[in-house]
Amino acid sequence: ERMRLAPYQFALSLSRLNRKSYAPPRVKDCRKAHEWSHNQRLQSLHRYGVSTLTSGEDSFLGTNMVPPPREDQNAKTPDLIDVLNSPLARYISFAANECGYGEPEIKDLLVNTVHPLFLKAKAAASKHDNPTWWQAMASEHADEFWEAAKTEIRTLEEMDAWEVVDRTDDMNVIGGTWAFKIKRFPDGLIKKFKARFCARGDQQLQGVDFFETYAPVVQWSTVRMMLILEILLKLKSKQGDITAAFLHADIPEDENVYVDMPKGFEQKGKVLKLKKTLYGLRQSPRAFWQYLTEKLEANGMKQSELDPCLFIGEKVICIVYVDDLLFWARDDSDINDLAFGLRDLGVDLEEEHDAAGFLGVSLIPDPVTNKLEMRQDGLIERCIEAVGLDNATTRDTPCRPGIPLTRDDEGEPALGDFNYASVVGMLMYLAGHTRPDIAYAVNCCARYMFNPKRSHEEAVKRIVRYLKATKDRGMIFDPTEDFALNCYPDADFAGMYGHERPDDPACVKSRTGYVITFAGCPVVWQSKLQTETALSTMESEIVALSHSCRVLLPLIDIAKQLTKAVGKDLNETNMQVSIHEDNAGALILAKTLPPGFTPRSKHYAVKTIWFREQIVRRGIKLCKIDTKEQLGDLFTKGLPLATFVYLRGQLMGW
Repeated sequence: ERMRLAPYQFALSLSRLNRKSYAPPRVKDCRKAHEWSHNQRLQSLHRYGVSTLTSGEDSFLGTNMVPPPREDQNAKTPDLIDVLNSPLARYISFAANECGYGEPEIKDLLVNTVHPLFLKAKAAASKHDNPTWWQAMASEHADEFWEAAKTEIRTLEEMDAWEVVDRTDDMNVIGGTWAFKIKRFPDGLIKKFKARFCARGDQQLQGVDFFETYAPVVQWSTVRMMLILEILLKLKSKQGDITAAFLHADIPEDENVYVDMPKGFEQKGKVLKLKKTLYGLRQSPRAFWQYLTEKLEANGMKQSELDPCLFIGEKVICIVYVDDLLFWARDDSDINDLAFGLRDLGVDLEEEHDAAGFLGVSLIPDPVTNKLEMRQDGLIERCIEAVGLDNATTRDTPCRPGIPLTRDDEGEPALGDFNYASVVGMLMYLAGHTRPDIAYAVNCCARYMFNPKRSHEEAVKRIVRYLKATKDRGMIFDPTEDFALNCYPDADFAGMYGHERPDDPACVKSRTGYVITFAGCPVVWQSKLQTETALSTMESEIVALSHSCRVLLPLIDIAKQLTKAVGKDLNETNMQVSIHEDNAGALILAKTLPPGFTPRSKHYAVKTIWFREQIVRRGIKLCKIDTKEQLGDLFTKGLPLATFVYLRGQLMGW
């Protein structure tokens, strides 16, 4: 029978009386803070009658364990009136008055901050898919989450991730936490239930518990280039996932990291001494990246100098995004040989499928037309649901044409009927991966993330209405055979001047927008305000041109490296690289041999020398393009419907 601990028994920290006085001051502070929060947690557990789930004393993961009982669904959830009538009310009122809140505002304070039980939490756009331990164990999927938790503990023990040791006074023990997640297919259907036991890396001390933390992830431009090459050269692709990835890397023997035992599996007086880099440790991503790099290189894969997560072998190309791997080769057997080689070296690699879905992006090939469409239907549905527009009307464009989104300081306050920051975050992921048509509108909304007004909420809703009208569309790759790189930079000079308050420095900032295509398919795009104030249209165009060149030049090198790896050796003589500019003044300056300059550009010409030298050295063509054909225009301003639809068709294929 499952055992339960009394509230005083599940204390994980030692009493003050037997603590060592020689612990470092920062460690003492962490312990005091942990002990205070722990005592508060004990009082709450005792008050509400919640007990902890534990295994038997003889087993860390008992075979007879059952999930904790769910909360009584008929129990009354306290509402606002209950809280205002409770003994807690006078303390809330006192604290609110001390902070400057008046009597009428206390209810708003309760609703928004103090008492979230009867109001959906503000950060709850993905709350259902990412519950806490208590939420998971009280949800309709409690059984599935409990099985996932047991599977996680079993996996960690099989990988020898730790050893259970007695707690001593001199240990710096950090906390542990459960991270639950419902993993979904790109269309939103449930794929599996995931439980991850993580260490509280926020309690680690730099220089004591960790040192280096940097770990790279692959650039999406590299992924898109490989997808284009896959279409053109009929490459085979496979996707792999590494089980419990971070646990493959060892913690050095001279480092001691101690973690509290996981909730639901506590043993009195015991802690975990880690042998592997558990999830949540600040050094875990870097340790795993170094581990995987070593294993790939041992199998003959060479790490690219241009993208540290790109590995090129004689027959296989591999891309790494944390624990997700994408492989390309001309023959499936070459990919299988590499996968078996990694497994022989101890990498727990599982084959998922071909590259038909990567990081929530659906990759839908059309064997008849030889096209590939990148879509995120599931994320669009989540945006629609989060904003509450399931039955709403749609829009033909994501923003109003010719009218920029301003700060609107005197505007109506936000209603707060949806989580603005969360929805904008989802829209940014969409705009950066499969929907460049909303990049400008999303960037405008993202500028007011921390103080949105009603007008900003309406702007977000307009974007979502547009997505609802086009939710079954994405970005279509229909590559040409020329392997050409084309860059389309554009700028909107002082686009908010006359719309924004004149005392706002941002009102005179210009906006940069550009898109870079490879074989006619977009691989990189951006829309952002310029950091410096341009004094003319020409200067703003030059700033946009300079910014796009910083991205274009490395892409040229990566394109050469990738095409050479797949048997298409491109160089300056047979690789076409063009920059399409619609401003005559900017075009003249860009073509002027450095260090020369035009009369109107002498005050900033020095900053243009570097990319003008590269244009000459690399043989990049500078072409005049009609403004109506300038794809970069899509990223600088709100466009009329006809212009927007035309440029979207040129860029995204629909």
